[in-house]
Amino acid sequence: MNQRARSFALRGATQDVLLALFVTVMQVQGTLARISADGAARPLTELTGLGLALLVVSGLAVAGRRRWPAAVFATTALASLVYYGLDLPDGPGWLALFVSLYSLTAYGDGRRSLVIAGAGIAVLAAGWLPAAADIKPHAAIGWVFFRIGASVMSAALGESVRSRRVIAAEAQARAEMAERTREEEARARVDAERLRIAREVHDTVAHAIAIINVQSGVTAHVLDKRPEQAREALRAIEQTSSRALREMRAILGVLRDDGDGRVPPAGLDQIGELAAKAREAGLEVTLDAAPPATPLPSAVGGAAYRILQEAITNVIRHAGPTRVTVALTSGIDLLEIRVTDEGRRAASGGLAVDRPSGDGRESPSGQGRGIAGMRERCRLLGGDLDARPTPAGGFEVTARLPFAPSGSRA
Repeated sequence: MNQRARSFALRGATQDVLLALFVTVMQVQGTLARISADGAARPLTELTGLGLALLVVSGLAVAGRRRWPAAVFATTALASLVYYGLDLPDGPGWLALFVSLYSLTAYGDGRRSLVIAGAGIAVLAAGWLPAAADIKPHAAIGWVFFRIGASVMSAALGESVRSRRVIAAEAQARAEMAERTREEEARARVDAERLRIAREVHDTVAHAIAIINVQSGVTAHVLDKRPEQAREALRAIEQTSSRALREMRAILGVLRDDGDGRVPPAGLDQIGELAAKAREAGLEVTLDAAPPATPLPSAVGGAAYRILQEAITNVIRHAGPTRVTVALTSGIDLLEIRVTDEGRRAASGGLAVDRPSGDGRESPSGQGRGIAGMRERCRLLGGDLDARPTPAGGFEVTARLPFAPSGSRA
């Protein structure tokens, strides 16, 4: 990139030098041709070559028009004032002035350059008009107005070019910003999808492993004494693992282009099956769920199912066989989920409490992600979640999911 910029600057400088030589030759040659064709009262070489020097200096100054546009304009304007103020022979001695005016506005900084150009043209007009008061023939004064008009047009043309260049640069910047925004949005969507899949995998695997762990413990305990009960436990393990595999295929199916092995996403219509699996794991589940007055949004139904699944998994993992009450209350614009258990049952029939403190940990080591995952699901829908021990020694999880989320809540 730096090499390209240096190459471009070198080409620009070379072009300006060639342009300066061309303007110088045109001014000198054009003026000499005008003198020889029409004759002049005063030769160009009068005042020891001052006129020729002014034409050469103003022409060569054009070489610095990109780097020092204001200084080049000042040089050519001063040379023009002196040249026409001394009533030297007329000719195309204004070429360098027009080029410098164009360069001033084209490569300047906008308003400041326009102010300099406007003030300079006003000073030039104030110097040219009095100097042409005694011009002969009188019709030749039209060339003075031509120089004034052409100066204005040169400045306007340069400003037009600068404006278009600025607009093009802004459009390019907007296009690059839009491209960066699209890339950031794409990355955000990928991250969100990755997080969603991680949650789904966690909920599915954690729930299945918790039930399998309980059932395998039952199997080991009753295998010799009650083989029929052991057989039922093994059958429950088989069914639970089979369903977990189906759900895993459905979750990971989004990573494939085909739809093989996909099943409908989990929702509250599967809450009965979820309660049945929990009962097989030893929980006494009481389900209090009235049908909602209006169909739930799919996002709310899916999140509600996963929150229920994770809450029941936590009961199985941390309390073991106990009584659990699941209550679903559907309002006009809010679904409230409440999962309450009675805590761990001691051998004597009492209750023993060994539950998380509600800070998002499922184990004393703090490695669990269940409550944190449930809280993230609620926040994504603009809801909130409360998880805390109950005074009776159990644990209660309350989630509120709005049907039309208005933003994340703290």
